[in-house]
This record gives sequence, C-alpha cells and structure tokens, in this order.
Amino acid sequence: MKIGCLHAHYSNIEYIEASIGSKAELVHFVDPGLMRCMEEGFDKVKVKEKAADQIKWITQSGVDAILITCTGYIALLEEVETNLPIIKIDEPFFNEICKITQPQILLFTNPATVEGTMKRLKNFASSHGYQLPDIEVRVIENAFQLIMQGQKTEYADEVFKFIEKLLQSKQDKKIAVAQLSMVKAAERVAQEFNISISNPLAPLEGYVSRKDRSN
Repeated sequence: MKIGCLHAHYSNIEYIEASIGSKAELVHFVDPGLMRCMEEGFDKVKVKEKAADQIKWITQSGVDAILITCTGYIALLEEVETNLPIIKIDEPFFNEICKITQPQILLFTNPATVEGTMKRLKNFASSHGYQLPDIEVRVIENAFQLIMQGQKTEYADEVFKFIEKLLQSKQDKKIAVAQLSMVKAAERVAQEFNISISNPLAPLEGYVSRKDRSN
C-alpha cells in the first residue's frame, strides 16, 4: 500500500515512519502554514479551501490512500470528498479511548485543535454506539510554540513535566495525549512510571495492519 501522509509539522514524519513505515510506502506532505492561519484567525472558508486543495494534490501523486496526522486538519477536511480512502489518525484513537470506562484527562498543546477534536470525538462516540466517556480537557500552555519553532527536545520536556506533575497530584484519572507530537514524551512518562498513557500512534499501527490485510 502507498499512503500519502498530510502533516502540519515535519516532526510528525518520524512518528509515522517508525509506526507504519514497514507496512506501507509513505509519501509525506507537510504544511505548517495552515495551523498558523487558524491560530491567527484567518478566514476559515479560505483555510478550508486551501486544505481541500492539498488533498486534491495528494490524490494526484499515485497513492492508494491518504493519512491525515493533524487533528486540526482532520476537522477542516471532514466534508472533503475524494475517490481515495482517507485515514484519519484520530479515529482509531477515539475508538480506544471510548472503550475506557474510567474518567480521563485528554491533553493538548495546541489550543486551536481542541474544539474540533472534541466535536469529532462526540460525533464518533454517537455514531459508533459508545457512551461518551467522562473526559477532562487540559491544554499545556506555551508548549506548542516550541514545536513550531523546531525545539523538539524542549517541547518534549514541557509535555513530560506536565504529565509528571499530574501523576504527582495523585489524580485517579486515566491520561491520554491527543496530538502525535506528544507521543514521545508520553511514552517516556509511561516507561518511567510504569503506567499506560493512551496516544494516537499505537491504535493507528493496528488499524493500518488490518487495512493492509483486507486489501
């Protein structure tokens, strides 16, 4: 399978390559500018049109499917029609967290993605017969600008420290990270504290494997 991957930042490429690079040929397309436009309050209609143009461009590159790794992009592109399958990274993740019955904390670093992601989560739960879990949303302030500036180590450290403080507060809620860029820090916390932290990457790997076997 040849998959065209649309990313909002270059840092997402390494996650996808490590996860599904052995299962499919990946072609990467990156445009950080759209998320900047959303943050700066650009005309949403024009931003959606630009995102739709990107999808059309990818469909012409000879790929068998399209993977969208940015939750912000996914919300923008919900109504875009294409003759290719579109894999939305948040759907396997939603399926996982909807199966968790205990209260959860869902972490973000990019506040611009929260509204769209939570709306999609509610719609996913409803359409798949799940009861919407008890989810508390928290945004890690001032972290997202680090990843957008290419400071990956500093960004991961901020995410790690925030999750570590959550654990030290002895809250009994299950923790999940909503964005692909947060996975490395979340995995580090999970390993050091011997806990499970849900993230979008692990469910994606299983989803692509099943899809590849069905083709």
